[in-house]
Amino acid sequence: MSPNRLEPSRAERFSALYDDAYVDVLRFVTRRTSHEAAEDVAHEVFLTAWRRFDTVPTVRDEARAWLFGTARNCLLREWREHGKRDALGVRIADAEQARTPDLESLAADVRLDLSAAWKRLDPSHQEVLSLAIWEQLPSALAGSVLGISAQSYRVRLHRARAALREHLERATPPRTSPSTVTEQQA
Repeated sequence: MSPNRLEPSRAERFSALYDDAYVDVLRFVTRRTSHEAAEDVAHEVFLTAWRRFDTVPTVRDEARAWLFGTARNCLLREWREHGKRDALGVRIADAEQARTPDLESLAADVRLDLSAAWKRLDPSHQEVLSLAIWEQLPSALAGSVLGISAQSYRVRLHRARAALREHLERATPPRTSPSTVTEQQA
């Protein structure tokens, strides 16, 4: 920025937005598509942001929500073009490795249960949960990503959590707790 200007230039503001949000946008997209496609979509998001920079909110959280909404629209367009009807699925990230073999096998069972329950969820439930869990967006911003009100988002989130809970309860037989496993070994 030159000493004669008080305001940063458009390019400087865009660069700051890119530096601040690119990794978050890439993660958001990677959870919804392959890594190779995710990079292309993330670049398309920022190309759109550059072209429409005057409409991008200036508040950080609102700008992130705008970018996530744009990413969602880019993904939907890509899926329509490629005919992928089932593409809203979000892959479950691997849980942190457990430290003991018994805890490790228990953690693997839980991951399998969670993964299976997640796959049985309606894509709209997956999307709402991912905005809450991975993106950690407040209701108002998550609602704006989906093009709905904060209240509607909270209702959808409640229903999605209930659906996930139901799938987990149906799929999960009673498990041995880690303390019981250790007691049985003694």
